[in-house]
Amino acid sequence: MPKLLSASQVEAYARDGYVSPINVLNANEVKTFRQDLEDWEKQRGQTIDFPEKSKSYLLFNWADQLVHHPRILDAVEDVIGPDILVYHSTLFLKEANTPAYVRWHQDSTYFYLSPHLHVTAWVALSDASIAAGCMQVLPGSHQWGAFEHDDKPEPMNMIRRGQGISDRFDDAKGAFIPVGPGQMSLHHTDLVHASGGNETNDRRLGFAISYVPAHVKPTGAVKPSALCVRGRSHGHFLEEQRMQHPLSVESFKAHADALSLFRALQDSGFKETA
Repeated sequence: MPKLLSASQVEAYARDGYVSPINVLNANEVKTFRQDLEDWEKQRGQTIDFPEKSKSYLLFNWADQLVHHPRILDAVEDVIGPDILVYHSTLFLKEANTPAYVRWHQDSTYFYLSPHLHVTAWVALSDASIAAGCMQVLPGSHQWGAFEHDDKPEPMNMIRRGQGISDRFDDAKGAFIPVGPGQMSLHHTDLVHASGGNETNDRRLGFAISYVPAHVKPTGAVKPSALCVRGRSHGHFLEEQRMQHPLSVESFKAHADALSLFRALQDSGFKETA
């Protein structure tokens, strides 16, 4: 029996490559986590950006709480099993009335993992409506194989290197998967997806957590790190330790070390052959 998802939702994930929406956070949690983030932004005097928006769970209490949240992990366990690692996370922030976007892409292209079983939990801390630039997906595309990607970095492209699939899906609309505050979607690493600009008066805050079953192995030239959040690690990654003190000297060092490994893997130019 699934822990959180229904049997039909588990079937939909296998068939379509995604399931949405899933209720995971209550209103107080959404308010607290968002305020935690935005209080830090105010103290700092600027909006969160790289490097803090990546692997944020090694720096911030709100992110640490999210990657360990039992309802999120229950849903993830329903699709990848009980031994769960966090491989990466990214805060996808679209400010109000901005054309920030993400090209059509597959996550697996730049995560260098095998087999392709990683799942992204996209958790909304604000309304991610169609107008706000919610995710668009091509249902079933996780079964279409791997597509060639290229890099087109642009100021409004939310993926730093601008990775995406050129030409093939330029006219595709796909299926919109809006999620409200406290809801999330799950999508498969091979699912082709994208998103458009935010036409609303509120910022769109989405925390994308990349979970992998612990038996998955890295395939690139650099051995990356990961954090075990449920069950046991199988020893295929360098082991991250759960953050003890938010925004401490120790947490900043752990964050920098983990992120440098991930970036080195990205920059190695490794091409998967299997």
